[in-house]
Amino acid sequence: MGPLGWLAAGAGGFAVLQVLSLSIVLRWGDERTVGLRYYGLSTAERNRFKRTLRIQARLLAPILRLARRWMRLDFRTAGFQYRGMAGPSGSCSAETFAAAAAYRPRPEDVFVVTQMKCGTTWMQHVVYEVVNRGRGDLVATGTTLYSQSCWLEGRKSVPIDRAPLLGRERAARVIKTHLPAALCPRDAAARFIYVARHPVACFASCVDFVTTNVGALAPALPAFEAWFTDPNQMWWGTWPQHVAGWWERSARDGNVLVVLFEDMKRDLPSIVRQVAAFLGMAPLSEPEISLVVEKCGFAYMQTHQGLFEMHPPHLLQVDAELFVRGTADRHGDVPADVRRRVGAWAVHEMAPSSFPLARAYPDLS
Repeated sequence: MGPLGWLAAGAGGFAVLQVLSLSIVLRWGDERTVGLRYYGLSTAERNRFKRTLRIQARLLAPILRLARRWMRLDFRTAGFQYRGMAGPSGSCSAETFAAAAAYRPRPEDVFVVTQMKCGTTWMQHVVYEVVNRGRGDLVATGTTLYSQSCWLEGRKSVPIDRAPLLGRERAARVIKTHLPAALCPRDAAARFIYVARHPVACFASCVDFVTTNVGALAPALPAFEAWFTDPNQMWWGTWPQHVAGWWERSARDGNVLVVLFEDMKRDLPSIVRQVAAFLGMAPLSEPEISLVVEKCGFAYMQTHQGLFEMHPPHLLQVDAELFVRGTADRHGDVPADVRRRVGAWAVHEMAPSSFPLARAYPDLS
């Protein structure tokens, strides 16, 4: 074999090694972040895991560069189907969706429910601080939110059967879910707090989140728009389906509180009081409310965002900036033509619902 042959053979062998190594590292990273294997670690241990991922990313830089150049995320293959609804592969599975739908809520359960990117982590932390009357100690102890609050249908948080009871007055198990109303378990003794957000702002935040997690593999904006408006592809169903379903459930069930993300931005102290009353707690004092508002403020959570990570680090994104803007008008960041189309679609799809769309989001009408 001549020099060129040896060179070609060496290059081919290197490529095969890179592909095999990539597969092994991806599987290793996924397994190391299931349950409490990542979120249950100390700050130092989580940082050590991130350093290991960075080293692996450097070693696999050649194959990752090729992937970023030639591949794009395809929403049609990036998810799975469960009872006619799409979900994101990796963070969830059809099996975790089935287990979540079969869960039987308990009186101490407080569900924080949203369509994705509508203030889920924010409200989880609000509930955590409210039940602790402003004296929650995540930052002081370096404890992650996902080690205290489980994601019902997710693979990567404290499991529901190990989720701790929180609170100084009212014992509460804080549970995150994106399940639509038709699939989310019911129980009259549990509490459900649903957060709705402007549909175009939700779209903008979804684009940010996916792009942050997959980087250069993110598709072009038209693919995001097609995904967001497609009931067969959009994870947990489309925004109109999700909001209308939970609005109707709140009208039937007295244990569902609907809150607007924009009202949280506008007047968080009032929302804190509303949540405390909804949970049956004694009114928080003004100093307690101030503590909750400070700890649940955008600046505080951004400063300590390692404790509020919405997704564990992975090979494509080790140091994700997950608190991007924290504003109520994210819809203004979307190109005007896309903003008009998504807004008009939401208005049309919400027409049969009694949800007060025009009052909540007058710009859409």
